[in-house]
Amino acid sequence: MKRNLNKTIKYIALVLLTLIVVNVISSKVYERFDLTKDKRYTLSEATKNIVDEADSPLQIDIFLKGDDFPAEFRRLQSETKQILEEFHSENNNIIFNFIDPLQDEANQDQVIQQLTQRGLTPMQLSVQENGKSSKAIIFPWALASYNDQTVAISLIKNKIGASQQDLVTNSIQHLEYAFTDGFKKLTQPKSKKIAILKGNGQLADKYIADFVKKIGSYYFIAPFTLDSVGSNPQKTLKELEQYDLIINAKPLEPFTDSEKYVLDQYTMNGGKSMWLIDKVAMEKDSLYNSRGMNYAVGRELNLTDFFFKYGVRINPNLVSTLYSAPITLAIGQGSDSQFQNLRWPYSPLAGTENHHPIVNNINLVRFDFANQIDTLKNDVKKTILLESAPLSKLEGTPSEISLNIVTQEQDLKLFNHGNITLAVLLEGEFHSVFENRLKPFKINDFKTISEPTKMVVISDGDLIKNDVIKNQPQELGFDRWTGQLYGNKEFLLNAVNYLLDDTGLINIRSKQISVAFLDQQKIASQKTLWQLLNIALPLVLLALFGFVFNYLRKKKYGA
Repeated sequence: MKRNLNKTIKYIALVLLTLIVVNVISSKVYERFDLTKDKRYTLSEATKNIVDEADSPLQIDIFLKGDDFPAEFRRLQSETKQILEEFHSENNNIIFNFIDPLQDEANQDQVIQQLTQRGLTPMQLSVQENGKSSKAIIFPWALASYNDQTVAISLIKNKIGASQQDLVTNSIQHLEYAFTDGFKKLTQPKSKKIAILKGNGQLADKYIADFVKKIGSYYFIAPFTLDSVGSNPQKTLKELEQYDLIINAKPLEPFTDSEKYVLDQYTMNGGKSMWLIDKVAMEKDSLYNSRGMNYAVGRELNLTDFFFKYGVRINPNLVSTLYSAPITLAIGQGSDSQFQNLRWPYSPLAGTENHHPIVNNINLVRFDFANQIDTLKNDVKKTILLESAPLSKLEGTPSEISLNIVTQEQDLKLFNHGNITLAVLLEGEFHSVFENRLKPFKINDFKTISEPTKMVVISDGDLIKNDVIKNQPQELGFDRWTGQLYGNKEFLLNAVNYLLDDTGLINIRSKQISVAFLDQQKIASQKTLWQLLNIALPLVLLALFGFVFNYLRKKKYGA
């Protein structure tokens, strides 16, 4: 008896000792395991590097909280919490808190107004649950604060034509990028510089203000003119080389050979560039001011040989497609007129099947009077970033453009060109445009082959142009008549990030996540069936088991 007691005591002591050792080890060693197939909770190295730079508290307030959330957005809420827990696990200076901004019903209107003034626009949702339809307002935003700086982070990634489930799937896939992008703005100081070219009729500041403001949160921005090329080209080139990237937004006046030479040698020395070029002179505003008709003619910018040498050609034609953004026109006479959104084939909506980080998971991009881009054979790598829909055609110039086309039935047989290239990424070692040619002026270190560099060529200058209402720039890509937000700004920002080698951040966008949702309509229609299966069926089976058990027991042991 005593021996058994001693064995029991030893066994209990061993168990207690084991538990103590396990607890000590677990307190020292902590590890999280991501068992999901798509590794959605595994942070990328680029994210970890940015998160680790927060050496003081980084507070995040998330407004995804409320009682009226539809099921899909409760999923977004839980996924947001999960990714933030991963951030906190990586760096405990990341602190987050979920807030219901509409909790106080008495002050809801005031709160909505205050948040909207801060740029946190609300979102109205249709809620379909239990066979009933209702409306709900949510604020899919977060505010991140660090060292007296605050940035707003949008938690929604919209796409034209997306259902609420698609919207949430896109948003969940976008979460890591959205937060990491916000953290980067707070923790990393600006270093790279961008020059906005001026002097050749480029878009005025107010028409590129929204995009310049956007990239200004990442990089230093400054205007740069080539006016001094004529008097001191060497100095102009040297000053231009101080910039990491140049943006040439819709020039209207031809470039001289001296200006081209400076731009060419800037590229040869490894400079990055983005070109938004209109090879056809045609403006939508000119149709409104000339009785609905005008002529589209070719525009000579003296850049044909420039791009040809690098491997692309922008043709002086117009892309017309059946998959396009509408135009808003007043239909009717006098007080009876009404604004209507009508099909407008000269505003292609462009996308691509390409999963390049610049265009992966972005909304459709709106063009206006775009031109065709041809890619030419040389050693430079070319990636098609954007192209029109398959039902497209090309119209030569000069040609008459009339608003009357919105009332005419289009012949589908004519739209047989297939996808037309509208934006191209060039990467590699470029050959100089002035190789084996007479130079406009002499420079000491002329280069015929560039250092490895990158360039984006876009066949529409208006892609970067924001609307201006009462002298106030509007959001780039937003159509105030239809309420659609196109992907222009996101595409251009991604292109700038990529050109400036912010590939660590932009590659987070390539992460693919699969999110499964329950079918709410099926749940509503089969609600009674599943309630019976989950509640009544177990009781029936239990009663049947009891009856059979008692029957067999009586049969075996009964008298």
